[in-house]
Amino acid sequence: MSNTQKDKDMAKNKKIFVLDTSVILYNHNSIKSFQDNDVVIPITVLEELDNFKKGNDNINFEAREFIRYIDNLSKNNTLQDWIPIGDERLGNFKVVMNKKVEQDATKIYADNKADHKILNVALWLAQENKDRKVILVTKDINLRLKAKALELNAEDFETGKIKNIDSLYKGSTLLDNISDDIINKIYQTGSCEYTELNIEIPLPNHYFIIKGTKTSVLMYYNPISKLLEKIEKKAYSRITPRNAEQIFALHALTNPNVKLVTLQGVAGTGKTLLALAGALEQRSKFHQIYLARPIVPLSNKDIGFLPGDIKSKLNPYMEPLWDNLKFIKSQYLDNEKETKQFSDMLEAEKLLITPLAYIRGRSISNVYFIVDEAQNLTPHEVKTIITRAGEGTKIIFTGDVNQIDTPYLDSQSNGLSYLIDKIKYHDIYSHVTLEKGERSELANLANNLL
Repeated sequence: MSNTQKDKDMAKNKKIFVLDTSVILYNHNSIKSFQDNDVVIPITVLEELDNFKKGNDNINFEAREFIRYIDNLSKNNTLQDWIPIGDERLGNFKVVMNKKVEQDATKIYADNKADHKILNVALWLAQENKDRKVILVTKDINLRLKAKALELNAEDFETGKIKNIDSLYKGSTLLDNISDDIINKIYQTGSCEYTELNIEIPLPNHYFIIKGTKTSVLMYYNPISKLLEKIEKKAYSRITPRNAEQIFALHALTNPNVKLVTLQGVAGTGKTLLALAGALEQRSKFHQIYLARPIVPLSNKDIGFLPGDIKSKLNPYMEPLWDNLKFIKSQYLDNEKETKQFSDMLEAEKLLITPLAYIRGRSISNVYFIVDEAQNLTPHEVKTIITRAGEGTKIIFTGDVNQIDTPYLDSQSNGLSYLIDKIKYHDIYSHVTLEKGERSELANLANNLL
């Protein structure tokens, strides 16, 4: 067989992936995720990226990085030629102009919008490449459904997506029917070997609820001592934990050997309040306390449509953080020194509440950094935040992986789920899943029944 024929046969086995704008805004390196298959960028995607290139949000960064990347790859070639993606193990890419097809999506769906033009490119490629599988890749669920209605192959972009959310690491384990003699010994010595409980070596900083017939004890696996060590219930900034999970969370938040903490749980379990209480308790150990959250507008309009200066625009998004701070402050009387300390910290910017968009490009040293609503971040955003950490910094991510407010993320593909799944084996990391609501009886009723 000639080399030319071999090349043709190899090309037949390669798939053609058509990328939607949502995939690139999710991860600008997505073009490198398709092994040796070929990738097509519809011209409409480039037009949409042009609308996203200005701004400080992560999607603006992703758009700019992708545009720079393909510009660098194209060099002296036209983008309508197949161009190597940049690694010999990868395939080629090209840009395809808008195409007229017999099965016209703009007419079928009676709208000439960008999504339907992208569908037309995929339809044209399938028509022109009958010997190759053409697949539209998009984070937009509705666009996938429209593609499938037109008998097109369509997939989610699943790089960074965990397989089963039900198997997501929870951070703690209940051990019951343990001998009371062993538990009494733990209370006397403060620790035990994990083999005494007939369990395999735990993950670093994993927590345990150990129950006997008459007594119980809370413990965690210390990766330094290689022992299970007893945990005492403590109040921090006058916030007293109400259940075992909250005790675990405060332990992780104040453990000096842990540099990265994730707290996952439904609304009302105390994630943000505990993180803030732990931060204030350790305020003398850090130069600053940062509280940040992603800006996710609850309508199609971004914050630029809101009245007032930037501070006024951001206040509605930061209000939940202020609510938790006010609650902690309310635990002290007006004449107590801690009340004045809170005000002094805010004035001196030792305690800073800020949107995440302002963090990019900074090196953050000796900071206690709380990132709230982390389920609304992409895996790439989470990585970007962690790589900002300098010496002496501790980062806490809090969120509910089942409450996603951004259109192209879900419980399996968001940055918080990705982080919990990928980093659970490391000694400087600790995770706690909070399942019991403690906000109020009414809040618990809504979480359980509605």
